[in-house]
Amino acid sequence: MNVYLDNASSTRVDERVVDAIMKTFYEDIALPTSEFVHTPGQRVKELVEESRKKIADFVGAESSEIVFTSGGTEANNLAIKGIAFAQAKKGKHIVTTAVEGRSILDSVRKLEKSGFRVEIIPVDRHGFIDLEALEKAVSSDTILVSVQMVNDEVGTIQPLREVVEIVKSKNPEAIVHTDATYGIGWIPFNVKELGVDLASFTAHKIYGPKGVGALYVKKGVTVEKQIDGGYAEFNLRGGTPNIHGIVGFAKAVEVVDWKEVEEVRKLRDYLYEQAILRIPEVILLGPSDFSKRHPANLNLSFKFVEGESVVLYLDMKGIAVISGSACFSRGLEPSYVIMAMGHSHETAHGSIRFSLSKYNTKEEMDYTVSVLEEVVKSLREISPLGGN
Repeated sequence: MNVYLDNASSTRVDERVVDAIMKTFYEDIALPTSEFVHTPGQRVKELVEESRKKIADFVGAESSEIVFTSGGTEANNLAIKGIAFAQAKKGKHIVTTAVEGRSILDSVRKLEKSGFRVEIIPVDRHGFIDLEALEKAVSSDTILVSVQMVNDEVGTIQPLREVVEIVKSKNPEAIVHTDATYGIGWIPFNVKELGVDLASFTAHKIYGPKGVGALYVKKGVTVEKQIDGGYAEFNLRGGTPNIHGIVGFAKAVEVVDWKEVEEVRKLRDYLYEQAILRIPEVILLGPSDFSKRHPANLNLSFKFVEGESVVLYLDMKGIAVISGSACFSRGLEPSYVIMAMGHSHETAHGSIRFSLSKYNTKEEMDYTVSVLEEVVKSLREISPLGGN
C-alpha cells in the first residue's frame, strides 16, 4: 500500500482542476497582454479576470486587490520586500515571528543587510505568538508586521484578528501581512473580517497546480515591484503570467468543499487516537486544542528514536511523511520551528509530520499506525537513547 501523508508540502491535483487546465493548453494559447491586438488575447484576458474574481470572492477581497504570482514564495517576497522599500521613508522597523516560513525569514534577514531593523517575536510551547511581546515591539517606526495564518509544520492557527488589533492600536499606519499559504481552503479566511493589509496564497496546497499563487494587496497599500520586465498584474510583476496555473488555482478554490475538510479532520483525529493508543512515549507538537490546529496536520515526536530513521523506514513501506520542517536543510539540524517553541533537540529530531488530504482513507491510517508501531518499537530496541 502507498500512503501519501506529506500534503502540507503539496497536494494531489483535483481532477476537475486538471480538466480546467487542459482546456487552456489547446484553446487559450494567447497572452492577456495581447487583448488590444486580437480576439484570442481578449479571451485569455477574460479568463484571467474571471479567475481573479473567483479567488477574490473566496477570500473576501476585490478583484483589483489580487495579484497573481508564481507561488507563495514570490508572494511573500513581494509583500516583505515590496513594503519595506515602498515604506522606507516612514521607518525601517519590521516585526515577524520565530516560526515563519523560510521565504519570510530569509527575506527579512536580507533586508537587515540594507539597514532595516528586524524584531523576532517568540512563541509559546504550542507555537502561538506572544501577544504581549508583539505589543511591546510595535512602535511609530514599525512599517511592517508579518504573522503567518497557520504553521505548516505543527499546525498552529495564529490569532490574526488579535494581532491586527494590537498592531493597529499601537501604529495605525503599520502594514500587517499574513502568509496564508497553508490556510485558505482549509480554514475559513476573510481579509476584510481579519483586517490584514496583505495576504499570501498558493494553489498547490489546496489540490491546485504548482507554480502559481497570489498576493492580496489592500486597496491603498503601496508595494514596490520586485520583478521587472513588463507591466503585468497592475504593474506589480514583470513576466509572462501563468495562464494555466491561474485558471487551475481559480478552479481549486471553486471546488473547495468544507464537508470534505471536516472528513479530513476526523481522519486526522483517528490517526492521532490510534497512534497514542498503540505507541508509548509519544509527544504531540503544536496545539493540544485541535480547534486551534490545522484540520489536516498532526506532528508527533517519538521518544528515543531519530525522526529521520522513522521517515526512511516508513518510506520503505510505502508511507510518505516528513521529519522536521517541510523545508528542512540537508544537514541534521533540528527543526527551527520546534526549537523556537522551547522543545529539546531530542524532541525536535524525533518529530514526524503527518499531513492528510481528502484522498486519504481510514484503511491508510490503520496501515500507517500498524507500520509505525513496528518501526518505532524496532528502533527503540537498538537505540542508545534508551526506551527499550
